[in-house]
Amino acid sequence: MVLRVRGGGRLEPEERPTPEPGPGQVLVRVAACGVCRTDLHVVDGDLTEPVLPLVPGHEIVGTVAAVGAGVAGFDVGQRVGVPWLGYSCGKCRYCRGERENLCRAARYTGYQIDGGYAEYAVADARFAFPLADGVSDAHAAPWLCAGLIGYRSYRMATERPDVRALGLYGFGAAAHIVCQVAAHDVRAVYAFTRPGDVESQSFATRMGAVWAGASDVPPPEPLDAAIVFAPVGPLVPAALRAVGPGGVVVCAGIHMSDIPSFPYRILWDERVLRSVANLTRRDGAEFLELAPSIPIETHVRTYPLEQANRALDDLRCGRVQGAGVLLP
Repeated sequence: MVLRVRGGGRLEPEERPTPEPGPGQVLVRVAACGVCRTDLHVVDGDLTEPVLPLVPGHEIVGTVAAVGAGVAGFDVGQRVGVPWLGYSCGKCRYCRGERENLCRAARYTGYQIDGGYAEYAVADARFAFPLADGVSDAHAAPWLCAGLIGYRSYRMATERPDVRALGLYGFGAAAHIVCQVAAHDVRAVYAFTRPGDVESQSFATRMGAVWAGASDVPPPEPLDAAIVFAPVGPLVPAALRAVGPGGVVVCAGIHMSDIPSFPYRILWDERVLRSVANLTRRDGAEFLELAPSIPIETHVRTYPLEQANRALDDLRCGRVQGAGVLLP
């Protein structure tokens, strides 16, 4: 499925020859690809630098179909996952410091690199992760972005060991995974949804939240930290008001609407506001080991590949609980 027009909002089916992996690459036969809100930002034109024509999709699960020259550690038939971060230079100070998520030459799967809304995808072997058995392809696919970037956001929000009460603003694919990680770590999760979204609030409590309510209502107690998953700028001041002194607010989205001005007093008392950009290979290794051990229960709604536009529409309109996944 191919995006041809920036901001066009629709994908078109296209027949292509099976690609071949170049040096340092692997060819992945796609078994499942998650439908992420970042895909919406790409398709709808919120992210403005796609390489067109483009195959979207960056939550890829599949098997290695071929390996390029110089690739070690992967065998044909091996199960792998491919995430959003698809390339970094490996030479800059960020890459050398294991912060390749900040590399200025980075490129991204389903944005500058053809992604997983297809039967086959080529990936840089450095950014392909071995996946253990024990969870289905469809249920593992959201781990590759909702899980990985959600996990990085969670680590940033809970760096202090005394963080007990954690707020999650927006309860979609990433939040429903992070909620389970937090509950496993014996932290209390407070979930915030759109006002009136009783279905999502009920979903949040089933996933382990101790409280779920509207984003325009304060939590029943001050939060120690909060993660803003919804790409809605006005939620940032709301989260700052909800955290107590020394609290941390993490903005987890790759795209967000403008944050409105807010009074300094809600940042005062050493509150911290920070963003999370992309993911590192360390995030991938840690989370993909942790997720099966909890175990993370991913709620998915599957679609055939040719229904990619329907899946995006359902996500755009809030009709997906958990995560949508395309199956070639």
